[in-house]
Amino acid sequence: MELAGHADTWYTASMKRKLPIGIQDFTKIREDRFCYVDKTALIHQLVSGSGKTFFLSRPRRFGKSLLCSTLGAFFEGRRELFTGIVGQASLAVDSLDWDWKKHPVIRLDLNPGDYERGINELFATINTTLDICAGKYGVTCEGESLSARFTRLINNLHEKTGERVAVIIDEYDKPLLGTIDNPELHKETRSALKGFYGVLKSSDEHLAFVFLTGVTKFSQVSVFSELNNLIDLTLDPRYAALCGITQDELEQNFEPEIAAIVKNREWERNVYLDRLRRFYNGYRFSRKPLTVYNPFGLLSHFDQEGEFLPYWYETGTPTFLIKLIEEQRIDILDLRKQIIHYGDFKKYDAENMEAVPVLYQSGYLTITDYDDELTEFTLGYPNDEVRTSFASELMEKYLRVPDRDLRAVVSALPRALLKGDVDAAMNALKLFFASIPYDLVVKNENYYQTVVHLVFTMLGMKCRSEVRIADGRIDTLVETNSFVYCFEFKLDGTAAQALKQINDKDYLLPWQGSGKKLFKVGVNFDHEKRNIGEWEKL
Repeated sequence: MELAGHADTWYTASMKRKLPIGIQDFTKIREDRFCYVDKTALIHQLVSGSGKTFFLSRPRRFGKSLLCSTLGAFFEGRRELFTGIVGQASLAVDSLDWDWKKHPVIRLDLNPGDYERGINELFATINTTLDICAGKYGVTCEGESLSARFTRLINNLHEKTGERVAVIIDEYDKPLLGTIDNPELHKETRSALKGFYGVLKSSDEHLAFVFLTGVTKFSQVSVFSELNNLIDLTLDPRYAALCGITQDELEQNFEPEIAAIVKNREWERNVYLDRLRRFYNGYRFSRKPLTVYNPFGLLSHFDQEGEFLPYWYETGTPTFLIKLIEEQRIDILDLRKQIIHYGDFKKYDAENMEAVPVLYQSGYLTITDYDDELTEFTLGYPNDEVRTSFASELMEKYLRVPDRDLRAVVSALPRALLKGDVDAAMNALKLFFASIPYDLVVKNENYYQTVVHLVFTMLGMKCRSEVRIADGRIDTLVETNSFVYCFEFKLDGTAAQALKQINDKDYLLPWQGSGKKLFKVGVNFDHEKRNIGEWEKL
């Protein structure tokens, strides 16, 4: 990370550094003196290894495009852009075992196209890029098809320059994702890409390096079925931090922003860093227990001088994913602890799409644990930003209550829980249930428990449901700095029965001696009233 783009640049506390929010051009970042978290060591490790054809999947806004731009500069031999980078993780350019040859580079970014408009949009996007690249190097790329033109371009670049070609394709899957709701167009798009990506295998002798990025890994595209030398870096522990910002990188490279926020907000540094970690960190991309921050969200937070807002979440909408969750009848309460195997990460095609791997690939779930003996990954929410925002989205989609109304109805709930006022909290929940449209209420105990869980989660409370202990399973547990609330729910029963179950099974035994005040809350839901009927507390 450099302070403003060059090693000889100085910085004072009165200056606000230039943060590259949304800027994916490595040359612009370096030449215009934006802050830059240096990944040169990992890039050098990647390009100087034994393989040469790679794929990397990461969620949106994770710096894939910047990585592609940086790789392009690396293979173009632009040594000057890598000179003078300041940071503890940086490698001195002179120490790199790299010849800095000027390789011809084909960079294809498939993100901008509006592929729902038809197959011609795909042809136009790719053909334009091929023409621009051919013109840049003064070669031709005639051909009747995308595959023929791509092949001719690669061959001609190698022949003219005498150097093998680096091919870098960013967001390879955007045309597939953009047409997934149109089966016929999706099939046509997939067929066109199959031939196009197949060129990468047949042109192997002319290629120095191939790198593809995307959010997903479609199983039926030839780039994965035919490229038997393709190395998938997605879950590779060596490259878990290739995109994203680690905790060490945060504290080493963003001290000016951290110091300014702590001073202006009058926060304790350790308390602030812990909140920052809980809200934005947590994305994990391998069995290795290393987590990273999403760069877009973190930089936006610094740019807004410490406002904790869902910057990354608001750059996309998970409507399609919520539809998948509903169609596949996935229990919302179980989203935080999904168990999948390595092969499950690859289950992504239009005909047989499974919600949980897609939620992982899209960034709404992440790896929280790995069992080496069973080769099982446990998935959960990466951080508070995603956990609270996704809960709010689920509430709005399932219950048809706008987010602003949800927050207005339950505005008293978090204040009541923070004060230890159970009655005020339950009254707030009663008001909320009264706002749900009559036809959406289900005669099912799990329905009421799920709604309560989503409300607590949406409001940022530390909430867990179906909590397993030695003698049973707690319906919902909420913790604050001072209190622990144990909720047991019944449908068309009595609050006394619910409270008795908490006592009989000694649900709060693990929290005895925690120094917090413990509350046992038995709640009965009245299906006829579509609301909370009664509650009792101890």
